[in-house]
Amino acid sequence: MVAQQMKASKQVGSQCPRCQSEHIIKSGRVKDRQRFLCKNCEYHFTVNKMGKRIDDYYVVKALQLYLQGMGYRQIERILGVSHVTVMKWVKQYFNEVPQRQHEGVEYEIMNVDELSRYMQNRENLDGYGYVLTHLGCKMLVIKWQIEQAA
Repeated sequence: MVAQQMKASKQVGSQCPRCQSEHIIKSGRVKDRQRFLCKNCEYHFTVNKMGKRIDDYYVVKALQLYLQGMGYRQIERILGVSHVTVMKWVKQYFNEVPQRQHEGVEYEIMNVDELSRYMQNRENLDGYGYVLTHLGCKMLVIKWQIEQAA
């Protein structure tokens, strides 16, 4: 009996969510998930499902791209993260959805050699602002026209 409690405790990885006791045993299955019983407070519970965790790098990149004016589906194509997920991140991290810049913004994905050739051409640099961001083995180039002061 004690061995079963120890084994169940190791599987759950801890304790009863109600009383934090480590005296738990297996108590059947519900929807293909193991159910446990706390021997202290007689509380039945299942182990929380571990969701898919996305690296914070992608969250930050998605929010940066959104603020630069890129649409949800464009971000989805570039980062490989669902556009619905990107929408949830925007809602989660911004109390109010900020106004995005649309006019005069261009996006391109280039490898390092293409980027080097592109930046060597002076005509590409004059009058423009750039943001470069790393995407795997490629670079995302966000370019916008700078207004000239009179």
